[in-house]
Amino acid sequence: MLRVSGLNQYYGGSHVLRDVSFEAPTGAVTAVLGRNGMGKTTLLKCLMGLLPVRSGSVQFEGRDITRLRPHQRAQAGIALVPQGREIFPRLTVEENLQLALAATGRGRTVPGWVYETFPILRQFVRRRGGDLSGGQQQQLAIARALVAEPRLLILDEPTEGIQPNVIQDIERVIGTLAARRTMAILLVEQYYDFARTLADRYVVLQRGEVVRAGEGAAMDADNVRGLLAV
Repeated sequence: MLRVSGLNQYYGGSHVLRDVSFEAPTGAVTAVLGRNGMGKTTLLKCLMGLLPVRSGSVQFEGRDITRLRPHQRAQAGIALVPQGREIFPRLTVEENLQLALAATGRGRTVPGWVYETFPILRQFVRRRGGDLSGGQQQQLAIARALVAEPRLLILDEPTEGIQPNVIQDIERVIGTLAARRTMAILLVEQYYDFARTLADRYVVLQRGEVVRAGEGAAMDADNVRGLLAV
């Protein structure tokens, strides 16, 4: 479980995160929603150790990781699929995955389940990452994170710039991962319908504050869509 407690962060004199608190339990998808500029990116930087926390704490599986460096958080079992994907465009699909495997010390043989989960990657295994479509690159980015066998998977706006039919494929993959109940999934998203379909829990950020949180099944009743449209 990820537990964020009283997180505060500033950019200069601007208070960007204001006492942000929430939990992302193992075996569930927790959606963090908010419009642009509401603090989602800053929150992720704090969770991954890319930005030091001004005050508050981040705990993962009962361990305080607030002061750990990014590579130490990765070693603790946290993986990020970044916004924009950030794959290696000149490496093939297989080489992108092998590089991630080598970083974890698990050798260089891509497990068969990766290609079973992402059939399109098997089809284009020798193709360079930069030659893939946006949706195919997103699937590669998710697969690259998963080869580390994380216990917390963070996805930063995975639907951005993706065609609707590919969004359905990504939704299927996340749903399959969630059904296994073996990891916590933190989904940072602006696309309401995508988040509503997958979320077991939700958190809405406005101006760096948690303004509403609850069960995913209650998102319509709680008028979460309205909060994102304001």
